Amino acid sequence: MKFRYGKIFLLGFGFFGVSVVWGVYNAFVPIFLSEKFHLAPAWIGFFMTLDNIAALFIQPSVGAWSDRLRSKIGRRMPFILVGAPISAAAFGWIPLASILPLFVAGTTTLLLSMALWRTPVVALMPDITPSPYRSQANGIINFMGGIGAIFSFLGGAALYEMNPAFPFWMGSGLVLLSALMVFLFIKEPKEYVESEEQPGLIASLKEVWADNDKSAIRLFAAILFWFVGYNAIEAFFTLYAKHHLGMTPADGTRLLGHLSLFFVLSALIAGFVGGKLGRRNTILAGILILGSIFVSLYLLPSNSLTPVLTVLPVLGNVSVISLFLMGAGVAWALININSLPMVVDMVDDARIGTYTGLYYLFATMAAIFGPNVNGWIIQLTGNNYNSIMLVAPTFMFLALLMMFGVTRGEAKFENAAN
Repeated sequence: MKFRYGKIFLLGFGFFGVSVVWGVYNAFVPIFLSEKFHLAPAWIGFFMTLDNIAALFIQPSVGAWSDRLRSKIGRRMPFILVGAPISAAAFGWIPLASILPLFVAGTTTLLLSMALWRTPVVALMPDITPSPYRSQANGIINFMGGIGAIFSFLGGAALYEMNPAFPFWMGSGLVLLSALMVFLFIKEPKEYVESEEQPGLIASLKEVWADNDKSAIRLFAAILFWFVGYNAIEAFFTLYAKHHLGMTPADGTRLLGHLSLFFVLSALIAGFVGGKLGRRNTILAGILILGSIFVSLYLLPSNSLTPVLTVLPVLGNVSVISLFLMGAGVAWALININSLPMVVDMVDDARIGTYTGLYYLFATMAAIFGPNVNGWIIQLTGNNYNSIMLVAPTFMFLALLMMFGVTRGEAKFENAAN
């Protein structure tokens, strides 16, 4: 197996499509729930987790299923070809729903279909990448995912001002295009590493828990904690910008675009840093930086965050808070780029899909827990949206404690020549 940068960039189109969908979803669905359907913050937080509850039971099992599947087009590709078109159709429907039950039907269909192909498309990266290069490869596909997020935030903000449905229709088209690119240009390995025993999801989870070396369970706990902190902020950020900073939803979405831009700019670098300094050390640095940024945003008064420093093409107004969010993008890259490679390098190649599924199991649990916690805290503090900037670093601190006990998951250099 040889490492080819061009192939990884082409694979990144799959992650590009996933990121466009969730960028638009997280930016504008809370606005619809608040302004169109008049839900309270706690109910918005709960709603933003309904789809993830379904994914909790689907994505890990799909990952294990894709490990065992054998077809003429590969073991991951069938899931992509079925899931992506359904996702595109459901996503385009969401802004058209005029009553809440139809809205819920659209979002639920979206998540169920996304869960069908998200884990397989991510598992393709370690399938075609030798172990020592997986941090770098993950940096590349997250670079592509970050470009998708920029499309969703900056392009979506401009389209939203024209028509609230336009960002969703843009996302639908880009999902179809990205899935087609992966199908046409990525060829899965024709030979797979087989093991004598292929434990399923529950068995793998029990194995991780019972292992005398607690590195895996500590890493999964850290993933849970840092995603709780990050996802909770992402789910409420446009409402935070509106109610705490006094901005429009479109301007709040552009701020998320500033974060995504610097995530993109740092993604490739974060992969190389992880390869040189070690994945664990790189993640620890990212957690410390990100937690410090959130604490700073909580402590600083809102009127000190909103002054416009300059106006730039594409980015629009660059305000004081933009600088903090740009730093958050860099820190999130250090964490996110190196975490999945750590997970898949804790296990043999025959079970990459299963452990990718476990990764998304804990990430999805965080997506369920985080918005609910923050929704209730916002409501209990008298709709104080600034409170999310205090909850997030608390969970980053818990992630930091977990990472101190992780001793495995670095690159396996002996596999590089295979």
